[in-house]
Amino acid sequence: MTHPIPLTLGLMLGIGAASAQPAPPSACRATSSAQPPAVVELYTSEGCSSCPPADRWLSTLKGRPEVLALAFHVNYWDRLGWPDRFANAATTERQHQLQRASGAPYVYTPQVVLNGRDLRGWRAAALPRLAASPVSLALVRDGARVRATVTGPASQRLAGYWAVLEDGHVSRVKAGENAGETLAHDHVVTLYRPVPAWGGGTHELSLDLPPAGTAARRVAFVVTDPLGATPLQALVLGC
Repeated sequence: MTHPIPLTLGLMLGIGAASAQPAPPSACRATSSAQPPAVVELYTSEGCSSCPPADRWLSTLKGRPEVLALAFHVNYWDRLGWPDRFANAATTERQHQLQRASGAPYVYTPQVVLNGRDLRGWRAAALPRLAASPVSLALVRDGARVRATVTGPASQRLAGYWAVLEDGHVSRVKAGENAGETLAHDHVVTLYRPVPAWGGGTHELSLDLPPAGTAARRVAFVVTDPLGATPLQALVLGC
């Protein structure tokens, strides 16, 4: 007569080992809500003496799920003797893209852009959220790859961009307008990857992440109008 082995004893003996194996970790994922977050883009530079107050203001937006804050460091201040280590041609081109879309006569720093519009009074401004969006967004990270699934009206063309964000950076500036200052930065866009416009319906995209450093890192995707200027939906993964 066969006697059943108690589960605990069975596991000790290796019987039923398949059920004892830990489940594979679930992929990190997030899904957008109908009401998108406010998208705040700061254009800044370590070589600009008027930028540190804006950098500090942007840091106050940490921990607010209703806001997606992004610090785009631009490179046109580098000529004054201090090359901003976070600035590059791609992040600078993002600011010029917004300039062309709005018809503005020039770019400047610090510039705050709220939901695609120039915001001069950012120190005291409220940050209203966008109206409910017909666009939905899901992000899934599996290892070093992040996948985005965007669903919108079939007749609506969309564009967007990836942004890898890092917090907790500190720079000791030795030249230029901020020489001698120690600057703290959050929400730094260390990788910016625009995505060309596509047709409506459901569209899937992916991003292979570069190796991570020591700073806390997040990955965001922002869905925009076809010009890439006005955000329609946004989502960030913190894992």
